[in-house]
Amino acid sequence: MNLYLDDDSASARLAAVLRSAGHSVSVPADFQLTGASDPRHLSCAAQRDLTLLTRNYQDFFDLHELVQTTGGRHSGILVVRLDNDPSRDMKARDIVRALANLEQAGVPIANEFHILNHWR
Repeated sequence: MNLYLDDDSASARLAAVLRSAGHSVSVPADFQLTGASDPRHLSCAAQRDLTLLTRNYQDFFDLHELVQTTGGRHSGILVVRLDNDPSRDMKARDIVRALANLEQAGVPIANEFHILNHWR
């Protein structure tokens, strides 16, 4: 999968684990967007046909709804929700497994909003 990790999820560890699992990974620094607004991150991902991965549920849910309402498109938004319990929060390997489960299920990604926690 071709992924764009927004500022909330762009850790070097996660990027490395995703790349090791065969995913193509871009981060905001690749496009001089570190610290940019969420709409700019989504725009960057959409323009480059990258699926956006974030931990920012509410802002990107709102952006997804706006895009859908106005008849726009994006390449997919994948969200990792924090469980407010460090022992339950998804680690990099959990995210890789969830992505594999999502891909294996064959569900559409483009123009969709998926919570990866449901795909552990």
